Amino acid sequence: MSARILVVTAVTAERDAVLAGRRPATGMVAGLQVHRVLTPAGLLDVVCGGVGPVAAAVSTGCLLPAGYSVAVSAGIGGGFPAAGVGAVVVADTVVHADLGAETAEGFVSMAELGWGAVRYPVDPGWAAALSGRTGAVTGAVLTVSTVTGSQQRADRLLASYPDAVAEGMEGVGVCLAATRAGVPFAELRTIANPVGPRHRESWRVSEALAALGAAFDRLLAEPLAAGAPA
Repeated sequence: MSARILVVTAVTAERDAVLAGRRPATGMVAGLQVHRVLTPAGLLDVVCGGVGPVAAAVSTGCLLPAGYSVAVSAGIGGGFPAAGVGAVVVADTVVHADLGAETAEGFVSMAELGWGAVRYPVDPGWAAALSGRTGAVTGAVLTVSTVTGSQQRADRLLASYPDAVAEGMEGVGVCLAATRAGVPFAELRTIANPVGPRHRESWRVSEALAALGAAFDRLLAEPLAAGAPA
């Protein structure tokens, strides 16, 4: 049985990068525009789900009843030192990194407050499939609702999560929706800029989008067996 792959991006530029060079059919599901194409890896559905973990979770949850082998959060993001600009990153863990409380002593995570987990493991078979086919750097990908814009915050995040390789805004949302539905989850990003001060003149957005398209070309070039990534 071939795989059915759901890819959720935040914005249309990321969606278009994943679909570059393909001729998808387009339809509407639960108010969302879904782009569908048959690839050597299996049936691919790509949707622009919105920015941030809440929008991503809602969009993913609306689509999962259609039945998928895996739900992939994909896009561009910021890189920590382990992943330089232009790198492909695949998560082995996703972290809800800025959910918690500010205190007089600084930020305290939801986990430290005793309110629940902030780290969620990624399905190891799918993480291995994505990283093996794309040559990605693997590690924790942090989900934030406010993009990091200072070296101080970047240093604090890396001190709290030393296995962090990238920062994005949607992974945890897709992860929680998929987990609730019993569908494996994965996350793939390409790096447009270092996590830290916002020097927009040095961002490499177009290059990161091109790298995202190239990564999906490699990922989708051969069959992926549903439930048994290779």
